[in-house]
Amino acid sequence: MNENFRSFHNEKEFKDGQGERASPGGCASREEDGGALVDFAGIPISELKNRDVLRALTAEANGWEPGVVSAEVLRAQEEWEAVDTIQPDAESWDSSDQPGQLISFGEALQHLQTLDLSSFKKRIQPTVRRTGLAALRHCLFGPPKLHQGLREERDLVLTIAQCGLDSQDPVHGRVLQTIYKKLTGSKLDCALRGDHWEDLGFQGANPATDLRGAGFLALLHLLYLVMDAKTLLMAQEIFRLSRHHIQQFPFCLMSVNVTRITIQALREECLSRECNRQQKVIAVVNSFYAATFLRLAHVWRTQQKTISDSGFVLKDLEALAKKSPRRLLKTLESYLARASKGQASLLAQKCPGPQAPPSTDLTFTGVCDLQPHSSEGAGLIA
Repeated sequence: MNENFRSFHNEKEFKDGQGERASPGGCASREEDGGALVDFAGIPISELKNRDVLRALTAEANGWEPGVVSAEVLRAQEEWEAVDTIQPDAESWDSSDQPGQLISFGEALQHLQTLDLSSFKKRIQPTVRRTGLAALRHCLFGPPKLHQGLREERDLVLTIAQCGLDSQDPVHGRVLQTIYKKLTGSKLDCALRGDHWEDLGFQGANPATDLRGAGFLALLHLLYLVMDAKTLLMAQEIFRLSRHHIQQFPFCLMSVNVTRITIQALREECLSRECNRQQKVIAVVNSFYAATFLRLAHVWRTQQKTISDSGFVLKDLEALAKKSPRRLLKTLESYLARASKGQASLLAQKCPGPQAPPSTDLTFTGVCDLQPHSSEGAGLIA
């Protein structure tokens, strides 16, 4: 308790046991029936915190008993303590760089296009290199090549997948904040690092460590999913499924794996036919990502999959996605049409039972590290 507050209690009592005197915060104090009651209704919660008043009122000090504290003061203390637990820490983006405004997919993409990404572009391999019979088979029976005019757009997608999360870039911060707010419903900014990211399905307190193999494209895909009004409902449904008490899985980490599948399908030219038909690449890639995630959620829910099945689910999903991309896209179109009319849920039925936060003791192994005839359970690529 600070010295000002002590002096406040040491002042002499008013004559006749009644009267008013000024407190350090400018409020009035009264004594009634031998007990001290303080009216802090006019003082902001932050001011009470600064003066240690709330802490003093909830503990026995200078002969005060907790029982005399008013309900208003206790509520004020609870409100302050709740705010105190979500304040950004030293590892947050600077508030001047982080205005707390949501960012759209288009705005984030436009920002990336203004940056010099040449160093990242040098790393990409636009298509999978084939030799021998595999090259001949692909030439004779494989999908068509991407039109020349669309290759620059394809290369941009693959280049973004080479970029990491930059904590010094305020736009990167806004992307993460937007994903967090849209999934949780929070209106408050959160710290760059912290346990709250594990609640969204990242493996640890730093989302940047889970983007290997998909880069910033993984976050752009999540941003697209939550900021497009047509797919937001789907994102929220999958997020709820990921927190099911039995079928839980790390939502964001699973999304990163779906982005990896999308990147591979693009490089293997599985999306070229659809890109040529629509004369777009980014829009097709986004829809394919959403359609693949939709398929994963449907299989996970209807076939009662659990985290121990994740590796095999992803391998089967990748095979289907590359073989029948148009089928997945049609399924997404059908779902969005029904969802716009408030009809069937993508999961066929609601997930019963309470929700639970993702388990913190799960170990994820890479799908690509599995042996062809391995019978062990596999997890997500991390």
